[in-house]
Amino acid sequence: MATTFHEIEVVAGDDHRLKKDFGTVGLLFTAIGSIIGSGWLFSSLNASKEAGPAAIISWVVATVMFLLIALSYAELGVMFPRSGGVARYPHYAWGSFASFSMGWVTWLACAAVASVEVSAVLTYATSYLPWMEHKNATLTAPGLVIAIAIMAVFVIVNYFGVRWFARINNLLVWWKLAMIVLVIIALLVTAFHGVNFGIHTSNGSGFTPYGLKGAFEAIPAAGIAFSFLGWRQGIELAGETRNPRRNVPLTVIGSVVICGILYILLQVAFIGAVPSAAVAKGGWAEIGSNLVASGGASATFSPLAVVASILGLGWLAGLLYADAIISPSDTGLIYTSVTARMSYAMGRNRNAPRILAHVNDNGVPWPSLVLAWIVGCIFFLPFPSWQALVSIVTSLTVLSFGSGSIALLTFRKQIPKQERRYRQGGAWIIAPLALLSTNLIMYWAGWDQVWKMMLAIVIGYILLWIFQIADASRNRAPKLDFAHGWWVLVWFAGITVVSYLGNYSGTSAVHAGQLGVYKFDGGIIANIILTVIVLACAWYCKLPGERVQEILEETEENAVVGGAPAD
Repeated sequence: MATTFHEIEVVAGDDHRLKKDFGTVGLLFTAIGSIIGSGWLFSSLNASKEAGPAAIISWVVATVMFLLIALSYAELGVMFPRSGGVARYPHYAWGSFASFSMGWVTWLACAAVASVEVSAVLTYATSYLPWMEHKNATLTAPGLVIAIAIMAVFVIVNYFGVRWFARINNLLVWWKLAMIVLVIIALLVTAFHGVNFGIHTSNGSGFTPYGLKGAFEAIPAAGIAFSFLGWRQGIELAGETRNPRRNVPLTVIGSVVICGILYILLQVAFIGAVPSAAVAKGGWAEIGSNLVASGGASATFSPLAVVASILGLGWLAGLLYADAIISPSDTGLIYTSVTARMSYAMGRNRNAPRILAHVNDNGVPWPSLVLAWIVGCIFFLPFPSWQALVSIVTSLTVLSFGSGSIALLTFRKQIPKQERRYRQGGAWIIAPLALLSTNLIMYWAGWDQVWKMMLAIVIGYILLWIFQIADASRNRAPKLDFAHGWWVLVWFAGITVVSYLGNYSGTSAVHAGQLGVYKFDGGIIANIILTVIVLACAWYCKLPGERVQEILEETEENAVVGGAPAD
Protein backbone atom coordinates (compact mmCIF):
# COMPACT_ATOMS: atom_id res chain seq x y z
CA MET A 1 0.00 0.00 0.00
CA ALA A 2 2.82 2.41 0.91
CA THR A 3 4.60 1.77 -2.40
CA THR A 4 1.46 2.40 -4.40
CA PHE A 5 0.85 5.65 -2.55
CA HIS A 6 4.37 6.88 -3.30
CA GLU A 7 3.96 6.12 -6.99
CA ILE A 8 0.77 8.12 -7.13
CA GLU A 9 2.53 11.08 -5.50
CA VAL A 10 5.38 11.07 -7.99
CA VAL A 11 3.10 10.75 -11.00
CA ALA A 12 0.85 13.54 -9.76
CA GLY A 13 3.65 15.93 -8.80
CA ASP A 14 1.16 17.58 -6.41
CA ASP A 15 0.39 17.69 -2.73
CA HIS A 16 -0.30 14.11 -1.63
CA ARG A 17 -3.62 15.16 -0.09
CA LEU A 18 -5.16 16.04 -3.45
CA LYS A 19 -7.80 13.35 -4.00
CA LYS A 20 -8.02 11.28 -7.18
CA ASP A 21 -11.80 11.14 -7.18
CA PHE A 22 -12.45 12.07 -10.82
CA GLY A 23 -13.33 9.02 -12.87
CA THR A 24 -13.87 8.90 -16.64
CA VAL A 25 -17.42 10.24 -16.57
CA GLY A 26 -16.68 12.66 -13.73
CA LEU A 27 -13.83 14.38 -15.56
CA LEU A 28 -15.63 14.41 -18.93
CA PHE A 29 -18.78 15.82 -17.33
CA THR A 30 -16.74 18.48 -15.55
CA ALA A 31 -15.52 19.74 -18.94
CA ILE A 32 -18.95 19.45 -20.58
CA GLY A 33 -20.59 21.10 -17.58
CA SER A 34 -18.08 23.91 -17.79
CA ILE A 35 -18.67 24.40 -21.53
CA ILE A 36 -22.47 24.36 -21.30
CA GLY A 37 -22.93 27.34 -19.01
CA SER A 38 -24.35 30.76 -19.78
CA GLY A 39 -22.93 30.78 -23.31
CA TRP A 40 -25.62 28.59 -24.83
CA LEU A 41 -28.35 30.78 -23.34
CA PHE A 42 -27.13 33.97 -25.03
CA SER A 43 -24.75 33.12 -27.88
CA SER A 44 -27.31 32.03 -30.49
CA LEU A 45 -28.89 35.48 -30.40
CA ASN A 46 -25.59 37.38 -30.16
CA ALA A 47 -24.03 35.37 -33.00
CA SER A 48 -27.08 35.97 -35.19
CA LYS A 49 -26.82 39.72 -34.57
CA GLU A 50 -23.13 39.71 -35.51
CA ALA A 51 -23.22 37.34 -38.50
CA GLY A 52 -26.81 36.44 -39.44
CA PRO A 53 -27.15 32.84 -40.72
CA ALA A 54 -23.36 32.77 -41.20
CA ALA A 55 -23.22 32.28 -37.41
CA ILE A 56 -23.33 28.59 -38.33
CA ILE A 57 -19.92 29.10 -39.96
CA SER A 58 -18.76 30.82 -36.77
CA TRP A 59 -19.63 27.76 -34.67
CA VAL A 60 -18.05 25.31 -37.13
CA VAL A 61 -14.79 27.29 -37.32
CA ALA A 62 -14.70 27.73 -33.53
CA THR A 63 -15.22 23.99 -33.01
CA VAL A 64 -12.28 23.18 -35.29
CA MET A 65 -10.07 25.82 -33.67
CA PHE A 66 -10.71 24.65 -30.13
CA LEU A 67 -10.33 21.03 -31.16
CA LEU A 68 -6.83 21.88 -32.45
CA ILE A 69 -6.01 23.69 -29.20
CA ALA A 70 -7.36 20.81 -27.10
CA LEU A 71 -5.41 18.23 -29.14
CA SER A 72 -2.19 20.12 -28.45
CA TYR A 73 -2.79 19.66 -24.71
CA ALA A 74 -3.84 16.00 -24.74
CA GLU A 75 -0.26 14.68 -24.67
CA LEU A 76 0.82 17.20 -22.02
CA GLY A 77 -2.07 16.35 -19.71
CA VAL A 78 -1.12 12.66 -19.72
CA MET A 79 2.65 13.22 -19.52
CA PHE A 80 2.32 15.69 -16.63
CA PRO A 81 -1.04 15.21 -14.87
CA ARG A 82 -0.79 18.29 -12.66
CA SER A 83 -3.54 20.32 -11.07
CA GLY A 84 -3.44 23.76 -12.71
CA GLY A 85 -1.54 22.33 -15.65
CA VAL A 86 -1.96 25.30 -18.01
CA ALA A 87 0.21 27.37 -15.64
CA ARG A 88 2.70 24.59 -14.95
CA TYR A 89 3.73 23.39 -18.40
CA PRO A 90 5.32 26.78 -19.29
CA HIS A 91 7.24 26.54 -16.00
CA TYR A 92 8.82 23.27 -17.10
CA ALA A 93 9.54 24.46 -20.65
CA TRP A 94 10.78 28.06 -20.10
CA GLY A 95 11.02 28.73 -16.37
CA SER A 96 9.35 31.06 -13.93
CA PHE A 97 8.89 34.22 -16.00
CA ALA A 98 6.99 32.40 -18.75
CA SER A 99 4.94 30.41 -16.25
CA PHE A 100 3.99 33.53 -14.29
CA SER A 101 2.98 35.27 -17.52
CA MET A 102 0.66 32.43 -18.52
CA GLY A 103 -0.46 31.71 -14.97
CA TRP A 104 -1.46 35.31 -14.27
CA VAL A 105 -3.44 35.59 -17.49
CA THR A 106 -5.16 32.25 -16.87
CA TRP A 107 -5.93 32.90 -13.22
CA LEU A 108 -7.38 36.33 -13.91
CA ALA A 109 -9.64 34.94 -16.62
CA CYS A 110 -10.76 31.97 -14.51
CA ALA A 111 -11.49 34.19 -11.53
CA ALA A 112 -13.86 36.24 -13.68
CA VAL A 113 -15.76 33.32 -15.21
CA ALA A 114 -17.64 32.35 -12.05
CA SER A 115 -18.77 35.98 -11.77
CA VAL A 116 -19.85 35.97 -15.42
CA GLU A 117 -21.98 32.88 -14.80
CA VAL A 118 -23.61 34.38 -11.72
CA SER A 119 -24.30 37.53 -13.72
CA ALA A 120 -25.98 35.37 -16.36
CA VAL A 121 -28.23 33.80 -13.71
CA LEU A 122 -29.32 37.22 -12.49
CA THR A 123 -29.69 38.60 -16.03
CA TYR A 124 -32.17 35.89 -16.99
CA ALA A 125 -33.88 36.32 -13.61
CA THR A 126 -34.59 40.00 -14.33
CA SER A 127 -37.36 38.79 -16.64
CA TYR A 128 -39.36 38.03 -13.48
CA LEU A 129 -37.27 39.76 -10.77
CA PRO A 130 -36.45 43.14 -12.37
CA TRP A 131 -35.27 44.66 -9.11
CA MET A 132 -31.95 42.77 -9.26
CA GLU A 133 -30.43 44.76 -12.15
CA HIS A 134 -30.42 48.34 -13.35
CA LYS A 135 -31.44 49.10 -16.91
CA ASN A 136 -27.76 49.17 -17.97
CA ALA A 137 -27.43 45.52 -16.78
CA THR A 138 -25.36 46.36 -13.67
CA LEU A 139 -26.42 44.90 -10.32
CA THR A 140 -28.58 46.73 -7.80
CA ALA A 141 -27.66 46.52 -4.11
CA PRO A 142 -30.00 43.53 -3.45
CA GLY A 143 -28.71 41.88 -6.63
CA LEU A 144 -25.12 42.34 -5.44
CA VAL A 145 -25.91 40.68 -2.10
CA ILE A 146 -27.48 37.70 -3.89
CA ALA A 147 -24.52 37.44 -6.28
CA ILE A 148 -22.00 37.40 -3.42
CA ALA A 149 -24.07 34.75 -1.61
CA ILE A 150 -24.14 32.50 -4.69
CA MET A 151 -20.35 32.80 -4.99
CA ALA A 152 -20.07 31.81 -1.33
CA VAL A 153 -22.13 28.66 -2.00
CA PHE A 154 -19.68 27.73 -4.79
CA VAL A 155 -16.81 28.02 -2.33
CA ILE A 156 -18.55 25.96 0.37
CA VAL A 157 -19.35 23.09 -1.99
CA ASN A 158 -15.77 23.04 -3.28
CA TYR A 159 -14.34 23.20 0.24
CA PHE A 160 -15.70 19.77 1.08
CA GLY A 161 -13.74 18.11 -1.69
CA VAL A 162 -13.71 16.63 -5.17
CA ARG A 163 -16.09 13.77 -4.41
CA TRP A 164 -18.90 16.12 -3.34
CA PHE A 165 -18.19 18.35 -6.27
CA ALA A 166 -18.17 15.51 -8.82
CA ARG A 167 -21.46 13.99 -7.60
CA ILE A 168 -23.31 17.30 -7.74
CA ASN A 169 -21.80 18.19 -11.11
CA ASN A 170 -22.64 14.83 -12.75
CA LEU A 171 -26.30 15.25 -11.87
CA LEU A 172 -26.42 18.83 -13.15
CA VAL A 173 -24.66 17.95 -16.43
CA TRP A 174 -27.28 15.30 -17.27
CA TRP A 175 -29.91 18.03 -16.84
CA LYS A 176 -27.96 20.48 -19.02
CA LEU A 177 -27.46 17.96 -21.83
CA ALA A 178 -31.13 17.01 -21.74
CA MET A 179 -32.18 20.68 -21.86
CA ILE A 180 -30.06 21.68 -24.84
CA VAL A 181 -31.20 18.58 -26.80
CA LEU A 182 -34.81 19.30 -25.86
CA VAL A 183 -34.56 22.93 -27.04
CA ILE A 184 -33.00 21.88 -30.36
CA ILE A 185 -35.70 19.31 -31.05
CA ALA A 186 -38.56 21.57 -29.90
CA LEU A 187 -37.48 24.50 -32.08
CA LEU A 188 -36.82 22.35 -35.16
CA VAL A 189 -40.16 20.54 -34.89
CA THR A 190 -42.31 23.56 -33.99
CA ALA A 191 -41.08 26.10 -36.53
CA PHE A 192 -38.42 26.04 -39.20
CA HIS A 193 -38.41 28.96 -41.62
CA GLY A 194 -35.96 27.98 -44.34
CA VAL A 195 -36.25 31.44 -45.87
CA ASN A 196 -34.37 32.86 -42.85
CA PHE A 197 -31.11 31.36 -44.11
CA GLY A 198 -31.04 33.63 -47.14
CA ILE A 199 -33.54 36.34 -46.32
CA HIS A 200 -33.11 39.77 -47.98
CA THR A 201 -33.43 42.86 -45.79
CA SER A 202 -32.49 46.51 -46.01
CA ASN A 203 -29.76 45.86 -43.43
CA GLY A 204 -27.73 42.99 -44.93
CA SER A 205 -29.00 40.16 -47.13
CA GLY A 206 -28.36 36.51 -47.82
CA PHE A 207 -26.53 33.84 -45.82
CA THR A 208 -23.61 36.16 -45.01
CA PRO A 209 -25.32 39.56 -44.59
CA TYR A 210 -22.26 41.08 -42.89
CA GLY A 211 -19.60 39.15 -44.81
CA LEU A 212 -17.07 36.69 -43.50
CA LYS A 213 -15.65 39.46 -41.32
CA GLY A 214 -18.84 39.40 -39.27
CA ALA A 215 -18.80 35.60 -39.09
CA PHE A 216 -15.27 35.49 -37.69
CA GLU A 217 -15.71 38.51 -35.43
CA ALA A 218 -18.68 36.71 -33.85
CA ILE A 219 -16.38 33.96 -32.52
CA PRO A 220 -14.95 36.11 -29.71
CA ALA A 221 -17.54 38.93 -29.67
CA ALA A 222 -20.77 36.91 -29.46
CA GLY A 223 -19.65 34.52 -26.72
CA ILE A 224 -18.92 31.60 -29.08
CA ALA A 225 -15.29 31.22 -28.00
CA PHE A 226 -16.38 31.77 -24.39
CA SER A 227 -18.75 28.82 -24.78
CA PHE A 228 -15.81 26.48 -25.52
CA LEU A 229 -13.37 27.51 -22.81
CA GLY A 230 -14.42 24.74 -20.44
CA TRP A 231 -12.58 21.93 -22.29
CA ARG A 232 -9.56 22.96 -20.21
CA GLN A 233 -10.93 21.27 -17.08
CA GLY A 234 -9.52 17.97 -18.33
CA ILE A 235 -6.09 19.58 -18.03
CA GLU A 236 -6.57 21.67 -14.90
CA LEU A 237 -7.89 18.67 -12.93
CA ALA A 238 -5.62 16.03 -14.52
CA GLY A 239 -3.77 15.61 -11.22
CA GLU A 240 -7.00 14.48 -9.56
CA THR A 241 -8.05 11.63 -11.86
CA ARG A 242 -7.09 7.99 -11.45
CA ASN A 243 -6.33 7.19 -15.10
CA PRO A 244 -4.90 10.25 -16.91
CA ARG A 245 -3.87 8.20 -19.96
CA ARG A 246 -7.49 7.43 -20.77
CA ASN A 247 -9.43 10.21 -19.09
CA VAL A 248 -7.48 13.31 -20.15
CA PRO A 249 -7.56 12.81 -23.96
CA LEU A 250 -11.16 11.60 -23.79
CA THR A 251 -12.16 14.68 -21.82
CA VAL A 252 -10.40 17.42 -23.79
CA ILE A 253 -11.32 16.00 -27.21
CA GLY A 254 -14.73 14.55 -26.37
CA SER A 255 -16.01 17.68 -24.64
CA VAL A 256 -15.19 19.92 -27.63
CA VAL A 257 -16.68 17.54 -30.21
CA ILE A 258 -19.89 16.80 -28.25
CA CYS A 259 -20.58 20.42 -27.35
CA GLY A 260 -19.56 21.71 -30.79
CA ILE A 261 -22.16 19.49 -32.47
CA LEU A 262 -24.84 20.59 -30.00
CA TYR A 263 -24.02 24.27 -30.44
CA ILE A 264 -24.10 24.08 -34.24
CA LEU A 265 -27.49 22.35 -34.16
CA LEU A 266 -28.80 24.91 -31.66
CA GLN A 267 -27.73 27.79 -33.92
CA VAL A 268 -29.47 26.16 -36.91
CA ALA A 269 -32.62 25.65 -34.83
CA PHE A 270 -32.57 29.24 -33.52
CA ILE A 271 -32.16 30.81 -36.97
CA GLY A 272 -34.94 28.64 -38.37
CA ALA A 273 -37.30 29.31 -35.45
CA VAL A 274 -37.07 33.12 -35.43
CA PRO A 275 -40.16 34.66 -37.09
CA SER A 276 -39.22 35.82 -40.59
CA ALA A 277 -41.09 39.09 -40.03
CA ALA A 278 -38.82 39.90 -37.09
CA VAL A 279 -35.77 39.42 -39.32
CA ALA A 280 -37.15 41.35 -42.31
CA LYS A 281 -38.10 44.33 -40.17
CA GLY A 282 -34.53 45.52 -39.53
CA GLY A 283 -32.19 42.70 -40.47
CA TRP A 284 -30.30 40.36 -38.17
CA ALA A 285 -28.51 43.20 -36.41
CA GLU A 286 -31.83 44.33 -34.92
CA ILE A 287 -33.20 40.87 -34.19
CA GLY A 288 -33.07 41.35 -30.40
CA SER A 289 -35.31 44.42 -30.32
CA ASN A 290 -37.58 42.94 -33.00
CA LEU A 291 -38.10 39.81 -30.91
CA VAL A 292 -39.06 42.06 -28.02
CA ALA A 293 -41.72 43.63 -30.23
CA SER A 294 -42.94 40.19 -31.30
CA GLY A 295 -42.86 38.52 -27.90
CA GLY A 296 -43.62 41.33 -25.50
CA ALA A 297 -40.58 40.51 -23.32
CA SER A 298 -36.87 41.24 -23.27
CA ALA A 299 -35.10 39.03 -25.76
CA THR A 300 -31.82 40.61 -24.70
CA PHE A 301 -32.26 39.19 -21.20
CA SER A 302 -33.75 35.79 -22.15
CA PRO A 303 -33.55 35.18 -25.92
CA LEU A 304 -34.28 31.44 -26.10
CA ALA A 305 -37.15 31.72 -23.63
CA VAL A 306 -38.65 34.60 -25.63
CA VAL A 307 -38.46 32.63 -28.89
CA ALA A 308 -40.14 29.69 -27.12
CA SER A 309 -42.91 32.01 -25.91
CA ILE A 310 -43.43 33.44 -29.42
CA LEU A 311 -43.83 29.90 -30.74
CA GLY A 312 -46.41 29.11 -28.07
CA LEU A 313 -44.07 26.80 -26.12
CA GLY A 314 -44.75 28.23 -22.69
CA TRP A 315 -43.67 25.01 -20.99
CA LEU A 316 -40.27 25.22 -22.72
CA ALA A 317 -39.87 28.87 -21.74
CA GLY A 318 -40.50 27.87 -18.12
CA LEU A 319 -37.84 25.16 -18.29
CA LEU A 320 -35.40 27.62 -19.85
CA TYR A 321 -35.90 30.08 -17.03
CA ALA A 322 -35.16 27.25 -14.59
CA ASP A 323 -32.12 26.18 -16.61
CA ALA A 324 -30.87 29.75 -16.60
CA ILE A 325 -30.25 29.18 -12.89
CA ILE A 326 -28.91 25.61 -13.16
CA SER A 327 -26.54 25.79 -16.17
CA PRO A 328 -24.58 28.93 -15.26
CA SER A 329 -24.52 27.97 -11.57
CA ASP A 330 -22.94 24.61 -12.36
CA THR A 331 -20.32 26.26 -14.57
CA GLY A 332 -19.62 28.84 -11.87
CA LEU A 333 -19.18 26.00 -9.38
CA ILE A 334 -16.64 24.36 -11.70
CA TYR A 335 -14.69 27.54 -12.36
CA THR A 336 -14.45 28.32 -8.66
CA SER A 337 -12.66 24.99 -8.33
CA VAL A 338 -10.45 25.64 -11.35
CA THR A 339 -9.52 29.16 -10.22
CA ALA A 340 -8.34 27.70 -6.92
CA ARG A 341 -6.25 25.11 -8.79
CA MET A 342 -4.64 27.85 -10.87
CA SER A 343 -3.44 29.88 -7.87
CA TYR A 344 -2.46 26.58 -6.20
CA ALA A 345 -0.31 25.82 -9.26
CA MET A 346 1.34 29.26 -9.14
CA GLY A 347 2.06 28.68 -5.44
CA ARG A 348 3.63 25.33 -6.33
CA ASN A 349 5.70 27.08 -8.99
CA ARG A 350 6.75 29.54 -6.24
CA ASN A 351 6.00 32.61 -8.35
CA ALA A 352 3.00 33.47 -6.15
CA PRO A 353 2.59 33.47 -2.32
CA ARG A 354 3.21 29.94 -1.08
CA ILE A 355 0.19 29.95 1.21
CA LEU A 356 -1.92 29.50 -1.93
CA ALA A 357 -0.54 25.97 -2.24
CA HIS A 358 -1.80 24.86 1.20
CA VAL A 359 -4.26 21.95 1.01
CA ASN A 360 -6.79 20.85 3.64
CA ASP A 361 -7.60 17.27 4.63
CA ASN A 362 -10.38 17.19 2.03
CA GLY A 363 -7.73 17.61 -0.69
CA VAL A 364 -8.74 21.21 -1.44
CA PRO A 365 -6.42 24.27 -1.69
CA TRP A 366 -8.59 26.31 0.65
CA PRO A 367 -6.63 29.63 0.73
CA SER A 368 -6.89 29.66 -3.06
CA LEU A 369 -10.64 29.07 -2.76
CA VAL A 370 -11.02 32.06 -0.46
CA LEU A 371 -8.98 34.22 -2.84
CA ALA A 372 -11.16 33.07 -5.76
CA TRP A 373 -14.27 34.18 -3.86
CA ILE A 374 -12.82 37.61 -3.01
CA VAL A 375 -11.63 38.36 -6.53
CA GLY A 376 -14.82 36.95 -8.05
CA CYS A 377 -16.87 39.36 -5.98
CA ILE A 378 -14.78 42.29 -7.25
CA PHE A 379 -15.96 41.46 -10.77
CA PHE A 380 -19.52 42.27 -9.69
CA LEU A 381 -18.58 45.95 -9.71
CA PRO A 382 -20.47 47.95 -12.36
CA PHE A 383 -19.30 46.32 -15.59
CA PRO A 384 -21.57 47.22 -18.51
CA SER A 385 -23.00 43.82 -19.47
CA TRP A 386 -22.57 40.05 -19.65
CA GLN A 387 -21.34 40.28 -23.23
CA ALA A 388 -18.78 43.01 -22.49
CA LEU A 389 -17.27 41.00 -19.63
CA VAL A 390 -17.29 37.83 -21.72
CA SER A 391 -15.17 39.44 -24.43
CA ILE A 392 -12.21 40.29 -22.20
CA VAL A 393 -12.43 36.96 -20.34
CA THR A 394 -12.35 35.12 -23.66
CA SER A 395 -9.29 37.01 -24.88
CA LEU A 396 -7.35 36.38 -21.67
CA THR A 397 -8.22 32.68 -21.56
CA VAL A 398 -7.47 31.99 -25.20
CA LEU A 399 -4.12 33.75 -24.80
CA SER A 400 -3.22 31.40 -21.95
CA PHE A 401 -3.91 28.38 -24.17
CA GLY A 402 -1.27 29.33 -26.74
CA SER A 403 1.76 28.25 -24.72
CA GLY A 404 0.61 24.63 -24.56
CA SER A 405 0.83 24.11 -28.29
CA ILE A 406 4.43 25.40 -28.24
CA ALA A 407 5.38 23.33 -25.17
CA LEU A 408 4.13 20.21 -26.97
CA LEU A 409 6.89 20.75 -29.56
CA THR A 410 9.69 21.93 -27.25
CA PHE A 411 9.23 18.97 -24.89
CA ARG A 412 9.88 16.63 -27.84
CA LYS A 413 13.39 18.19 -27.96
CA GLN A 414 13.95 18.95 -24.25
CA ILE A 415 12.85 15.65 -22.71
CA PRO A 416 12.67 13.10 -25.53
CA LYS A 417 13.01 10.16 -23.11
CA GLN A 418 10.11 11.26 -20.89
CA GLU A 419 7.41 8.60 -20.84
CA ARG A 420 4.52 9.55 -23.13
CA ARG A 421 1.66 7.16 -22.46
CA TYR A 422 -0.35 9.16 -24.96
CA ARG A 423 1.53 10.56 -27.95
CA GLN A 424 -0.29 13.08 -30.13
CA GLY A 425 0.08 12.28 -33.80
CA GLY A 426 0.71 15.10 -36.27
CA ALA A 427 2.06 17.38 -33.55
CA TRP A 428 4.08 19.48 -36.00
CA ILE A 429 0.89 20.27 -37.88
CA ILE A 430 -1.55 20.53 -34.97
CA ALA A 431 0.59 22.75 -32.71
CA PRO A 432 1.26 25.56 -35.24
CA LEU A 433 -2.39 25.54 -36.31
CA ALA A 434 -3.45 25.67 -32.64
CA LEU A 435 -1.19 28.68 -32.02
CA LEU A 436 -2.50 30.35 -35.19
CA SER A 437 -6.06 29.72 -33.98
CA THR A 438 -5.18 31.38 -30.68
CA ASN A 439 -3.73 34.44 -32.41
CA LEU A 440 -6.67 34.76 -34.80
CA ILE A 441 -9.30 34.58 -32.05
CA MET A 442 -7.56 37.39 -30.19
CA TYR A 443 -7.23 39.40 -33.42
CA TRP A 444 -10.92 38.98 -34.21
CA ALA A 445 -11.77 40.12 -30.67
CA GLY A 446 -10.63 43.56 -31.81
CA TRP A 447 -8.34 46.31 -30.63
CA ASP A 448 -10.79 47.42 -27.94
CA GLN A 449 -10.26 44.10 -26.16
CA VAL A 450 -6.57 43.66 -26.95
CA TRP A 451 -5.41 46.89 -25.29
CA LYS A 452 -7.42 46.07 -22.15
CA MET A 453 -5.91 42.58 -22.10
CA MET A 454 -2.38 43.99 -22.36
CA LEU A 455 -3.11 46.47 -19.56
CA ALA A 456 -4.11 43.53 -17.34
CA ILE A 457 -0.83 41.79 -18.23
CA VAL A 458 1.18 44.90 -17.27
CA ILE A 459 -0.57 44.94 -13.88
CA GLY A 460 0.45 41.30 -13.44
CA TYR A 461 4.10 42.13 -14.09
CA ILE A 462 3.94 44.90 -11.49
CA LEU A 463 2.67 42.34 -8.97
CA LEU A 464 5.47 39.93 -9.97
CA TRP A 465 8.04 42.68 -9.38
CA ILE A 466 6.57 43.43 -5.94
CA PHE A 467 6.54 39.72 -5.06
CA GLN A 468 10.17 39.31 -6.14
CA ILE A 469 11.28 42.25 -3.95
CA ALA A 470 9.23 41.10 -0.94
CA ASP A 471 10.62 37.57 -1.21
CA ALA A 472 14.23 38.54 -1.88
CA SER A 473 15.32 38.43 1.78
CA ARG A 474 14.01 34.88 2.22
CA ASN A 475 15.36 33.72 -1.14
CA ARG A 476 12.30 31.52 -1.77
CA ALA A 477 11.24 32.85 -5.15
CA PRO A 478 12.61 30.79 -8.03
CA LYS A 479 14.97 32.14 -10.66
CA LEU A 480 12.94 34.05 -13.24
CA ASP A 481 14.84 32.43 -16.12
CA PHE A 482 14.15 35.60 -18.09
CA ALA A 483 16.76 34.57 -20.65
CA HIS A 484 14.43 31.71 -21.52
CA GLY A 485 11.12 33.54 -21.05
CA TRP A 486 11.57 36.80 -22.97
CA TRP A 487 9.85 35.32 -26.03
CA VAL A 488 6.54 35.84 -24.19
CA LEU A 489 7.03 39.60 -24.44
CA VAL A 490 7.64 39.27 -28.18
CA TRP A 491 4.35 37.39 -28.46
CA PHE A 492 2.39 39.94 -26.44
CA ALA A 493 3.92 42.82 -28.37
CA GLY A 494 3.15 41.06 -31.67
CA ILE A 495 -0.50 40.56 -30.72
CA THR A 496 -0.74 44.26 -29.87
CA VAL A 497 0.89 45.48 -33.08
CA VAL A 498 -1.05 43.12 -35.37
CA SER A 499 -4.34 44.18 -33.75
CA TYR A 500 -3.49 47.90 -33.91
CA LEU A 501 -2.61 47.67 -37.60
CA GLY A 502 -5.78 45.71 -38.44
CA ASN A 503 -9.43 46.60 -38.91
CA TYR A 504 -11.05 44.60 -36.12
CA SER A 505 -11.94 46.94 -33.30
CA GLY A 506 -14.64 45.14 -31.32
CA THR A 507 -17.08 47.79 -32.54
CA SER A 508 -18.82 48.44 -35.83
CA ALA A 509 -16.03 50.70 -37.09
CA VAL A 510 -12.26 51.00 -36.78
CA HIS A 511 -11.40 52.21 -33.28
CA ALA A 512 -10.20 55.80 -32.92
CA GLY A 513 -6.43 55.78 -33.41
CA GLN A 514 -6.39 52.27 -34.86
CA LEU A 515 -4.67 52.26 -38.25
CA GLY A 516 -6.70 49.74 -40.29
CA VAL A 517 -3.70 49.08 -42.59
CA TYR A 518 -5.05 45.70 -43.72
CA LYS A 519 -8.44 44.06 -43.83
CA PHE A 520 -9.66 40.45 -43.55
CA ASP A 521 -7.08 38.68 -45.75
CA GLY A 522 -4.22 40.87 -44.58
CA GLY A 523 -5.09 40.14 -40.96
CA ILE A 524 -4.81 36.39 -41.56
CA ILE A 525 -1.42 36.82 -43.26
CA ALA A 526 -0.18 39.03 -40.41
CA ASN A 527 -1.19 36.41 -37.85
CA ILE A 528 0.50 33.64 -39.81
CA ILE A 529 3.73 35.68 -39.75
CA LEU A 530 3.28 36.32 -36.01
CA THR A 531 2.76 32.60 -35.38
CA VAL A 532 6.00 31.70 -37.18
CA ILE A 533 7.98 34.35 -35.26
CA VAL A 534 6.61 33.25 -31.88
CA LEU A 535 7.30 29.57 -32.58
CA ALA A 536 10.88 30.38 -33.62
CA CYS A 537 11.55 32.57 -30.56
CA ALA A 538 10.01 30.08 -28.12
CA TRP A 539 12.02 27.23 -29.67
CA TYR A 540 15.22 29.26 -29.38
CA CYS A 541 14.48 30.18 -25.75
CA LYS A 542 13.57 26.72 -24.45
CA LEU A 543 15.31 25.55 -21.27
CA PRO A 544 18.06 22.95 -21.62
CA GLY A 545 16.86 19.41 -21.02
CA GLU A 546 18.87 19.05 -17.82
CA ARG A 547 17.27 22.20 -16.38
CA VAL A 548 13.82 20.83 -17.17
CA GLN A 549 14.70 17.66 -15.27
CA GLU A 550 15.85 19.74 -12.30
CA ILE A 551 12.52 21.55 -12.20
CA LEU A 552 10.57 18.29 -12.49
CA GLU A 553 12.55 16.68 -9.68
CA GLU A 554 12.16 19.76 -7.50
CA THR A 555 8.40 19.68 -8.04
CA GLU A 556 8.15 16.02 -7.12
CA GLU A 557 10.26 16.52 -4.02
CA ASN A 558 8.13 19.45 -2.88
CA ALA A 559 4.97 17.48 -3.53
CA VAL A 560 5.48 15.18 -0.56
CA VAL A 561 6.23 17.80 2.08
CA GLY A 562 3.18 18.89 4.05
CA GLY A 563 0.55 21.16 2.58
CA ALA A 564 2.90 23.53 0.77
CA PRO A 565 6.16 23.42 -1.13
CA ALA A 566 9.24 22.70 0.91
CA ASP A 567 11.52 25.52 2.00
